[in-house]
This record gives sequence, structure tokens and C-alpha cells, in this order.
Amino acid sequence: MLVGPVFTREFVTAPRRMRYYVAPAVYVGGLLILASTAWLLLAGTQQIRNVGDMARFGGALFQFLAPLQLALAIFFSAFASASAVAQEKDRRTLVLLLLTNLSNSELVLGKLFASLLHMLMLLAAALPFFILTMLFGGVSLEQILAVFMVTAMSAVAAGSLGSTIALWRDKTFQSLAMTALALGLLVAWEVLVGSSMIRGDFLGTPFSQWAIGLSPWHSLLAAAKPPAAVENQLPLFGSPPVMFMATSVAFAGLVNLVAIARVRVWNPSREARPRTDEVDEFRPTSFPSPSSQPTLPGGADNAVQHPSVHAAPGKTRQVWDNPVLWREVRTWAYGRKIIAARFTYLGLFLAAVLSIHAAAGGDAATRSNLPQFAIPLFVLSLVLVNALAVTSITTERDLGALDLLLVTDITPAEFITGKLGGVFYVTKEFVLLPLALCGYLWWSGGLSVEELIYLVIGLGIMNLFVATLGIHTGLAYENSRNAVGVSLGTVFFLFVGVATCMKIMSSFSGSFQWQLAPFFAMLIGGSAGLYVALGSRNPSPAIGLASMILPALTFISITNFLLGQTLGVFTWIAITYGFTTAAMLVPAISEFDVATGRTTD
Repeated sequence: MLVGPVFTREFVTAPRRMRYYVAPAVYVGGLLILASTAWLLLAGTQQIRNVGDMARFGGALFQFLAPLQLALAIFFSAFASASAVAQEKDRRTLVLLLLTNLSNSELVLGKLFASLLHMLMLLAAALPFFILTMLFGGVSLEQILAVFMVTAMSAVAAGSLGSTIALWRDKTFQSLAMTALALGLLVAWEVLVGSSMIRGDFLGTPFSQWAIGLSPWHSLLAAAKPPAAVENQLPLFGSPPVMFMATSVAFAGLVNLVAIARVRVWNPSREARPRTDEVDEFRPTSFPSPSSQPTLPGGADNAVQHPSVHAAPGKTRQVWDNPVLWREVRTWAYGRKIIAARFTYLGLFLAAVLSIHAAAGGDAATRSNLPQFAIPLFVLSLVLVNALAVTSITTERDLGALDLLLVTDITPAEFITGKLGGVFYVTKEFVLLPLALCGYLWWSGGLSVEELIYLVIGLGIMNLFVATLGIHTGLAYENSRNAVGVSLGTVFFLFVGVATCMKIMSSFSGSFQWQLAPFFAMLIGGSAGLYVALGSRNPSPAIGLASMILPALTFISITNFLLGQTLGVFTWIAITYGFTTAAMLVPAISEFDVATGRTTD
């Protein structure tokens, strides 16, 4: 194979795993449920009289599902490639790969395409389903192929970025955090492209049209339209989707070239290299002279030549009663380079503040939508908190430190509370800045006092939920990639599921009786998937009940939100996610020994 034995091994062994067959089936089944839901809503709200009505439905369905698939492809491609490389680093197997005769390109490209293999299989499985939408009309094969090309190129570009960041950073959380922040910058760019703030022209074409060619979201929307509906063709490229595919290939190639050139410079990291300027605490640097040796009664020949024994260099520090919390708070357990992630997040926070400030001076309709400028930052903060929580466990497991903790007298409560306290201390900027943004929204007139209270308490509940979810999945899954994927995937599908339900319900408002039946089927599927993610490895009645009620109560919360009942939204969110947090937290505290393998039932 052109990309080397790393990819060849993954390509050969992938068909032996059940999840490579289950995941595409579940994904296509989810697309079918969404399409069936939209059809039932359409058939229940209006009479389909001619072929034109069918064609309009087919076009609307295609333009609804294509962006959803793009968001999934970018998110999972970026984090899958980053977590794959980070796991190799944590297990010290990347150093072994560097010792082989693999070339830099075989190593970098092999890991990249091996991590993207699963995502590409999902796209291949979904292609026949999208082709079947042509039977409704309103969609051509050219549009479908263009959309899939944009999606595939976006996945490759996102995966290349995540892989390069992971090869560059030392710690798993650094890799995941920088990847998440890069996606946050992408969202900010998409918002900027969608606004009217980009002005000027180049080669007789407005900058706003050139910006579409650099935007995966807007390029996909342009590709989903019929060719005759695409306006303002670009010089040199013809259309924005063609420009995006060309620039994404160039971006992926440039990023991978940097990784290929620097992979053996970045790795092994300085933490894994012996430092010659540091005193080895187990090896004496000098020996005392014979004259200073103690002399035994037998004479000089019986003098004992002992090396000097000294403590480890540096100032001694007092460890707290909870050593897990002390290590998380008082040491750089996640590396010093996490400061770069904090400054990047601060930049996104300032961008959100400026956007709210600019929108606050608009008309009444714009001021009423001020909270929408803060939603991406809220979601990003929850993803970062969840990423740190799950990696705080997986890193301990990969390094073998978790096994050492099992032979100590640390109690389950000390371990779990220490990890949770450490997560919130390290991510304090990601937790406090969104709360400050809530205050600025209230000051700008975007929130009432009541809504401010609900939002602040709700964010606190959600932060505790995602942190507990990360620790729960980290303890339940022995494989780090599976743990990271399940944890971040659960958070992703919760938010995407909420956004999808809101989109469908707002598009077909006033037809609740037709929404109930298809949404009921979606709730059953969501409950089953949530139980598989949370309770399949460590089942309990509480987790089973939480998995059953969380999608249903979230659906009720969405309904209350669309009806403008903010108290109902807050109440159901507090009950739902508070109970789910307790369902994961209480067993972890009381059964930590069993969950981690110290004892057996």
C-alpha cells in the first residue's frame, strides 16, 4: 500500500471487528428514521398533489441531511485522528514505531488514514441512501456527488489537522483541547461568512463569495443546490464547492507535509527524553574522599566506601489529605502547554463578546437573538470539560498509574472527588468565562434576571454532567480510543440531537399530533443508544432508568423552549441531567474497586 504498513494493518483487521458493521447500519438507520419523520410530518400537514410537491420534499430532505452529515464527519474525523495518535503517545508505542524503518510519510499518513477509515466507511454506507432520495425528485446525481466530495474533503482536512496537533502536543488533553478549539475557530469563521461583515472585492468578485469557497458549511450548501441556482461563479474555480475542494486538498497536504517533516523532531517529546542537565535522584554525582570515610576498628583497609545518599533535588512540598486532588491542582499533570489552549479560548470569548456588543446596537429582532452568539462558546466549553474528564482517567490507565493507585489505601470517594475537583480547577477558564458571558448577555439586554439565573444554574448542572460522563466512560472502557469516542460522541449526539429536533419542530410547528409518533420512535432509539454507551460495561438500574427518561425529558424541554416556557426548560433539564449525573456518580464512588478491577464480585 502507498501509505505503508500502519494503514495496511488497520485495513486488514478492521473487518474482524463487529463495530465496523454495526456503526454503518446504525448510521443509515438513523438517516432513514429522520427521512421517515420528515415524510410523516409532510404527509400529515399538507396534501401531496403532484410530482412538484414530491420534488420539493426531496430537495428539502437532501439539504437537511447533508449538513448534518458534514457536521458529524468533521467532528469525528478530527477527534478520531487526534485520539489515535494521542493513544500511541500515552502507551509509548509511538516511540517504538519511530525505531522501525518506517518512513515519516508512512507513519504520518498511515495513522491518518487508519483513523479515518471508520468515517469513510460511514460515508460509503450512506451514499446509496442519498442516491435513493433521487426517487423523490428535486435532487440530481451531480448534487449528491458534489456534496459527498465536499464532505470527504472536509473529513480529510479535519483529520489531518487533528493528527498533526496530536503529533505536536505532548498530552492527550492538549491534543483534544487544541483540536476542539480549532473547530471552535472554524465555527467562528462560518458565522463570519454567514454575516454581512465581509466586504470588498477581488478580481471583480466580492470577498464574501471567495469566503464561501473557504467554508465547508457554505460550500456544502452551495453544492446541495441545483447547478442553475448557484449564483456568482468564481474566477479560476468556477463554483465555491470546486474552490473548497481544491483548498481543502492544499490545506491537508500542507499540514501533513509539516507533520512529516517534524514528526521525529517533535517525538519523542522532551518529557520522554533523558535530560543531561538534571541530576538523577537515584545516581550519586560524587563520592566522598577516603579521608572523610568512617574508619572501622580493623583499620583503613576495612573502610566502607559508601556513596553519598541525598534526597531528590528541589523543595519538598506538603501533600494534601487527598493526594489525587493535590496532584491535579498543584502539579502540571496535563502539561504546561495547556496555557496555549487557555489563551485560544480567551480569544474566542472576546470574539463572542464583540459579536454580542455589535448585535446589541441593532434592531429589536437582532437584540432578541443575542443568546445565539454565546451558544457555540457554551458548547465548546462543555466539550473541553468532558475531554479533560475522560483523559484524566485514560491517561492514568495508559501510563499504568491507575494500577499503582489500586494498591494504595485511596478510597473511591477520594479518587472520584479528587478527579472531579482537578477537572474543574484545570478547566476553570472554560467554566467561568461562559458564566461571565451570561452576565454580559444580561447587561446587554439579551436576558432577563430570571433567565440569567436559569442559564447560570443550568450551565453548572451541564458542566457537572459532562465531567461525570467523562470519568464514567473512562472507568468503564479499558481502550482509551473507545472511551474518548464514547464520551465525546455522547456529548456530540446530545447537542446535535437537540438541534435536529428543534429544526424539525420549528419547520412543522402546529402539527404536534403528527410529530409525536415518529419522535416516539426516535426517543426509543436514543434511549437504547444511550444505555449502550453508559450502561453496557457497568450496568445498574439507575443508569437504565436515566437512559430511558433522558431523551424523553429532553424532548419535553425542547417543547417548552419553543413555547417560551423558560421555567419548564430549566426544571426538566435540572431533573433530567441531575438524575443522570447521580446515576453515574454514585456507583463510581461506591463501587470504584469493582469498576477498576481491584476486586471481583
